[in-house]
Amino acid sequence: MLPIQITILIYIGIFICGTIVGSFLNVCICRIPAKESVIKGRSHCMSCGSKLKWYEMIPVVSWMLLRGKCRSCGMKISSQYPLVELINGILWAVTFLICGTTWVSFIYCLAESALIVMSVIDWRIYEIPPGINGFIAICGAAVTILDGREAMLSHISGAFAISLPLFVLYILSGGNAVGGGDVKLMAATGLMLGAGKVIPAFILACLYGSIIHICRMKLSGEGSVLAMGPYLAAGSITAMWFGTKILDIYMGWIGF
Repeated sequence: MLPIQITILIYIGIFICGTIVGSFLNVCICRIPAKESVIKGRSHCMSCGSKLKWYEMIPVVSWMLLRGKCRSCGMKISSQYPLVELINGILWAVTFLICGTTWVSFIYCLAESALIVMSVIDWRIYEIPPGINGFIAICGAAVTILDGREAMLSHISGAFAISLPLFVLYILSGGNAVGGGDVKLMAATGLMLGAGKVIPAFILACLYGSIIHICRMKLSGEGSVLAMGPYLAAGSITAMWFGTKILDIYMGWIGF
């Protein structure tokens, strides 16, 4: 067992790596809806277009030192940037803390990062980019391989456990009750989580969506239409951490 000081340093390192990746996630959030490359082109101010120096792109720290304003034009920089970096860093650290230092934990972290990008974009424009679902599906295939042959059936059935009923609902409602992106997202996350975790993930997503959106409707006059992607992401991440325990508790309640 590692000394507590070393363990703390490891998780601090994981958090820092998560915030660095979070900086790239902000690039994806801004460029994917605009159909721009997330690889080519230097980062720049969205207001004046000035190219950012390396010291202006230190996760969280640069935003705080610049007091949330562009160094060149003085325009306000959205708090989205440090928030996404912080959230990604925290999710990475918590995932390794709960799930252990394994390759599956690392893949979970990559999927969580993709879910953050998807959530912000869906929240803004009610659209889930196909590339995000494709990336999560790749993560799901990787977890399926790592979990071994015995767990393969669970992962494959997980890809259909929620997505198939949602697809039927999508067809019957003509896309009014659920979006096609949501169906694909649950297929991708279901492949990654397996049948035992994807069902709690979806139930939690529905609970999160119902409670939070009702509160938003009451407090801010939000309409009844909601972006389901962020809630599906929250449910999926919760299931990554506690899905097996939640299922065990439920099975205990019903006597299995």
